[in-house]
Amino acid sequence: MNLQTFRYAASGGGNTVLGLLIYFISFKYIFFEKTFHFGIYAFKGHIAALFISFCITFPIGFFMSKYVVFSDSNMKGRIQLFRYFMICLFNLALNYILLKIFVEQFHIYPVLAQILTISIVVLFSYVAQRNFSFKATTAEEDPTN
Repeated sequence: MNLQTFRYAASGGGNTVLGLLIYFISFKYIFFEKTFHFGIYAFKGHIAALFISFCITFPIGFFMSKYVVFSDSNMKGRIQLFRYFMICLFNLALNYILLKIFVEQFHIYPVLAQILTISIVVLFSYVAQRNFSFKATTAEEDPTN
C-alpha cells in the first residue's frame, strides 16, 4: 500500500467513523428515531441524520484530503473544493438512495443500513477523489520531469 492510499484510508476512515457517530447521535438523540418536520417538508429521522452528518464531515473531509492525502496536487484550491463538492453531492445522493432502499424497502435498522451504505460509497469516493478532485497535473504524473 502506498503512502497516499494509507493516508486516504486513515483520514477517510477517521472521517467516516466521525460521520457514523454523528449519524447515530443525530438519529437516536436529536431526532429520536422519528420524523423531523422542517417547514413544509418532513424528513424521516434516518434521512435528517444523514444531512446533519454530511454538513459536519464535508468540510473536515475536504481539508484532510487537500492538506494530508493529496497535498502533492498543485490545482487551485477553489477548483479542488468545487470538484470535491460535486463528488460529495453525488455520494450524498447515492447514500440517500441506498439508505431509503435499505431502511424503507428492506427494513434494515438505519444505523446498520448506514454502515452498509458507507461501504459502497467509500469505494466510489476514493476513485473519484483521486482521479478527479485532486488529480495531479500531467507534469506531476511524468516521472522524467
